Amino acid sequence: MEAELEQAQEGELVPDEDFPAFDDFDEGGKVIDLGSNLPALAQDRLPSVPVRDNLQSYLREVSKFPLLEPEEETELARRVRDHGDTQAAFRIISSHLRLVVRIAMDFQRRWMQNVLDLIQEGNVGLLRAVNKFDPDKGIKFSYYASFWIKAYILKFIMDNWRMVKIGTTQAQRKLFYNLNRERQKLILQGFDPDTALLSERLGVTQDQVVEMQQRLDAGDVSLDLPVSDENGSASRMDFLPALGPGVEEGIADSEVSRLVRESIAELVPSLSEKEIYILEHRLLTDEPATLREIGERYNVTRERIRQLEARLLEKLKEHLGREIKDFSEEWIQP
Repeated sequence: MEAELEQAQEGELVPDEDFPAFDDFDEGGKVIDLGSNLPALAQDRLPSVPVRDNLQSYLREVSKFPLLEPEEETELARRVRDHGDTQAAFRIISSHLRLVVRIAMDFQRRWMQNVLDLIQEGNVGLLRAVNKFDPDKGIKFSYYASFWIKAYILKFIMDNWRMVKIGTTQAQRKLFYNLNRERQKLILQGFDPDTALLSERLGVTQDQVVEMQQRLDAGDVSLDLPVSDENGSASRMDFLPALGPGVEEGIADSEVSRLVRESIAELVPSLSEKEIYILEHRLLTDEPATLREIGERYNVTRERIRQLEARLLEKLKEHLGREIKDFSEEWIQP
């Protein structure tokens, strides 16, 4: 098992050929519509993600599926898109099983989640990608699918970092991903990372910084643990006030996140190579590359990359404004 883990972590699970499927799953309590053109698989079966921590057997199973040649993959994708060909969908999915594993392991190293949970969430993203992919737009399926896989894994991490969710609003999400990293960055630059400086650098209030730090530092405590009272039978839950307002807000925010990631994934095929690279390495990552680094990659100036990024942001705003009712530009602030 250790050898297989090391192989996966060293990137030998190539992102051009990998994933598994599930008959049913839900998002936010609602069954995800995969489209009527993709009925349940009747004969061939994909390996299920094991309930217990048994990564070795899963890796052994997914390695049995053959990879696809580019021409064959394109033809299969057309059959899925045009005819809802179940067997074609099965072959695309099964030939990409290892991609989900590789991406899940990348996230697991940073967030210390159970890698099998992350694989399962990535599989859901893969299914969405198969259903939405257009093979005639010039984008490789593995690249297109990686956006969906990462989006579903990130959402799972946010929802399960603690037993109680710690980030549902825009400001909380920004803090969740960046607070500790920004603190370390300031220390390396010789600054004292106090609350005022952190709030200024992250664009949130000082109270939000303090609250998120307390949440990140706190351990999980079960609300069902007994505590002493007059009758000797109370639990922590008995002393909590009613939740009141806020449930609807959380549901709405989850829906916004889903709509944004779906709309961005649909925009990707229309972007240029430079725009796709900027999107992935500047706007959709918590460790953005510098303008200089991207400029050197394409042999252009930092100012040119800045212009491309500004133009890309306008494209995103225009596209999201068209696709999503009541769209707010705050949803995609870099």
